[in-house]
Amino acid sequence: MAQQEGPDRIRQGQEHLTSTTERGRFCVARCTCGWRGPARRARSQARTDAEAHAADR
Repeated sequence: MAQQEGPDRIRQGQEHLTSTTERGRFCVARCTCGWRGPARRARSQARTDAEAHAADR
């Protein structure tokens, strides 16, 4: 399940800029709003998580 870092980090009208970060064998999608996706072994899946998050907002 996706997580958010910190309480109430998402604000109305805030632009969601996503990126991916590698941590050892895993890739994690993150957003400027504080959202963080699950660790994935496949970079393509982490990018898909980021795209889905941006589309939902």
